[in-house]
Amino acid sequence: MKTLKGSIVALITPFNEDGSVNFSKLDELLDWHLSHKTDGLVILGTTGEASTTLHEEDDDICRFTVKKVNGRIPVIAGGGSNCTTTAMAKSKRLQDEGVDGLLLISPYYNKANEEGMYRHFASVADNVDLPIILYNVPGRTGCSIPETVVEKLSKHQNITGIKEASGNISYTAKIARYLSDDFVLYSGNDDMVVPVLSLGGQGVISVFANIMPDETHDMVMDFLNGDVEKAREAQIKYLDLINALFIEVNPIPVKEAMNLMGMNVGGYRLPLCEMSEQNRNKLACEMRKVGLIK
Repeated sequence: MKTLKGSIVALITPFNEDGSVNFSKLDELLDWHLSHKTDGLVILGTTGEASTTLHEEDDDICRFTVKKVNGRIPVIAGGGSNCTTTAMAKSKRLQDEGVDGLLLISPYYNKANEEGMYRHFASVADNVDLPIILYNVPGRTGCSIPETVVEKLSKHQNITGIKEASGNISYTAKIARYLSDDFVLYSGNDDMVVPVLSLGGQGVISVFANIMPDETHDMVMDFLNGDVEKAREAQIKYLDLINALFIEVNPIPVKEAMNLMGMNVGGYRLPLCEMSEQNRNKLACEMRKVGLIK
């Protein structure tokens, strides 16, 4: 996990028409990513609609994915909660299912103080034997992981990185001071991959990779291999499409994009629902520009 670089897809969860998890389609998606340069998988995250999946479904998705991937690339599962006890229990279950690592979101709604934030993450890390990636996404949680807490957590033996999705490059620069061989940084924003790499990041946990996995991998690896200009060109080339993938709340647009591509991943679980016709047309327009659809 400490050496994981490149494109880590924040995988969507495909649903059948009745709203159940479509495991046949999940099987197809996993095959697709395994053959299209994806370097790692995040399941049961924001993009995977984990906020509306049941614990039993989480376990089933995890078990299915781990068996299918069979060690070919790392599988990281979202084990977070706003309740520390719940996060600990969920993370232990996911560990038992055989995942390679955990993604832990900061506790939402409660909006803990600095010490509570630290104890939340440290308590989970103390009770599992897996590498943990912190997940900072204040736009979703209502609070950011304080820089001082990142500094302390970066020294924990089981906490090996952070997914930084604040969109605040100043915050990213501040926490970059704590990067080491044992604590790494991933961009959590597809529109800021190259800027985050320039501060020491080694990859992206990506929504964009659900539709363009090869291009996402190449953007990261070109930068890491020294071809900064090529990576910069790719970031700018796909920027309008990336922005269109967030024209409504994630994962509504990316699922719509996949359906437009004929991938038939199904719909959403309420309170998420289909996007407006106006926004769908804007998304389709950007997809046509890069040749994803005709």
